[in-house]
Amino acid sequence: MANIIEITDLSAPALEPYCRLTEAQLRARQTPGQRLFIAEGVKVIGHALDAGCEPVSMLMSRRHAAGKARALVERCGAPVYVADDALLETLTGYALTRGVLCAMRRPALPAPEDICADARRVVVLENIVDPTNVGAIMRSAAALGVDAALLTPGCCDPLNRRAARVSMGAVFQIPWTRLGDTAADWPGRGLARLRAMGFATAAMALDSRAVTLDELALSAPDRLAVVLGTEGDGLAPSTIAACDMTVRIPMSRGVDSLNVAAAGAVAFWALRAEKGC
Repeated sequence: MANIIEITDLSAPALEPYCRLTEAQLRARQTPGQRLFIAEGVKVIGHALDAGCEPVSMLMSRRHAAGKARALVERCGAPVYVADDALLETLTGYALTRGVLCAMRRPALPAPEDICADARRVVVLENIVDPTNVGAIMRSAAALGVDAALLTPGCCDPLNRRAARVSMGAVFQIPWTRLGDTAADWPGRGLARLRAMGFATAAMALDSRAVTLDELALSAPDRLAVVLGTEGDGLAPSTIAACDMTVRIPMSRGVDSLNVAAAGAVAFWALRAEKGC
């Protein structure tokens, strides 16, 4: 039976994850079991539950609890706090466009070697800081046959509320983890780990001397890691130099480049290992 709790103000300690703690604070708690993330929207929360994420509580409008989120409320098993829309609109920093929030325990990250054991195509995200781009890349990767995503230490958290929402829950459908914990782990150590796992590395970069995506697709290695760089500056020169090859997407009409999320989607489709996807 659903545990629905009516609230008339947002001062209750149980509502701290939604009202008084930032996502960074929730992520940085000293006790691993108390580290949380906030998922937003029925579809995203549903994918998180499917992936085995543990809900701590939910917060939503009364009308959603009796309407579009009803099945989710019954499934959740955690306390569900409900209130009028007018009260929820006072939540600083939250535009409840989808009307449903869920605080969930942050799962422990697996080792790259574990999620890449049977992978043929992986993507590496180097210091991509915009959660919208991270979410879009994860969605494309999940949809277009990428087996796993690896993030450098400086990359935005895929469980960021906006990143997860933009991904439409794909951050819970594709395996991902960090490729190291500190800046010193990338690029040298991270690329060495990829090579030890049998991956060739392809740096996506604007270089007239690079092979084109079509050329690489004709003879792509069996195990390939596509490396995408941060917004604006792209991949660091040291990363490009250390990768096995540099790859570019030919541009038309004088356009110099694509947004990193768009470039990733193009590369994933062209280089997919299973052509039926």
